[in-house]
Amino acid sequence: MLKNSSILITGGTGSFGHAFIPMTLEKYNPKRLVVYSRDEMKQWEMAKLFKDDSRVRFFIGDVRDKDRLSRALDGIDYVVHAAATKIVPTAEYNPFECVKTNINGAMNLIDACIDRGVKRVVALSTDKASSPSNLYGATKLASDKLFVAGNSYSGECKTRFSVVRYGNVMGSRGSVIPFFISISDSGVLPITDNRMTRFMILLEEGVELVWHAFNDMEGGEVYVKKIPSMKVTDIALAVSKKAKQEEVGIRPGEKLHEQMIGTEDVLYTYEYDDYFKILPSINNWSADPVRIGSGKKVDPEFTYCSNNNKEWMTIETLQKWIEKNYNKIGNI
Repeated sequence: MLKNSSILITGGTGSFGHAFIPMTLEKYNPKRLVVYSRDEMKQWEMAKLFKDDSRVRFFIGDVRDKDRLSRALDGIDYVVHAAATKIVPTAEYNPFECVKTNINGAMNLIDACIDRGVKRVVALSTDKASSPSNLYGATKLASDKLFVAGNSYSGECKTRFSVVRYGNVMGSRGSVIPFFISISDSGVLPITDNRMTRFMILLEEGVELVWHAFNDMEGGEVYVKKIPSMKVTDIALAVSKKAKQEEVGIRPGEKLHEQMIGTEDVLYTYEYDDYFKILPSINNWSADPVRIGSGKKVDPEFTYCSNNNKEWMTIETLQKWIEKNYNKIGNI
């Protein structure tokens, strides 16, 4: 599907873009891959990585600017929406700005994609969008629902929208692993709560989930990758066994455990080999046999949370990953 196509990724200079772009160029050989983002310095740095590849183009713009989005989408077949204000405390203290990017930006993109005749759009979401306790999660839940509803809103247009949802991306900028590494020499690692757990996913797994969504989607699905959990205290041990762990209290908007599928989603959730799919509740699409495919409906009492997960990452596994990827952690 993506072969010899034109693809645009919003927020493409972020952690996800740094994995998605080279992997997609190698696997699908698109005609062009447009990086749409607002930070000219990050674009300049990324452009140096692809200076000899004419397929990669760069477009300065903000998802808050609908006219600029529309211009960038000219001739685009597929869109990955990765642009977001995502750091939880930042969103708590700058709520208007978070809403402008995560909600208004989603609305702008949906409108522009429909108007430009884009074929398919996959939006990145987060575990924080399930039963949100913070503003970032609330804006991403609203964004998810906008993209799901976009399939009805598009009318006779062929544009289709879906969402992928996953947890803590290992080693990404602003995440816990690079933070712990950066302060490990101090001898103290702050733990907000010793009971806290988090989902763990590799960037490469996130990219593969987006590819799958493009190939599988009928429109309105939320794809949830099956991934392991880990206690934050064990993440700290994987970074440094010598450092003392100091409990400091939960930050504004932070959850004790993350959730990707809650009780409100379970009526529309189906399980597959390595992922779940939450079908849209509108238009009776949750009963569509094409959308359901080979899926098995989950138990009515099912929830998918980082503390009730069947799969757990060991300290040794994370240590080996850190050793192998040390120079990349926190740099993309």
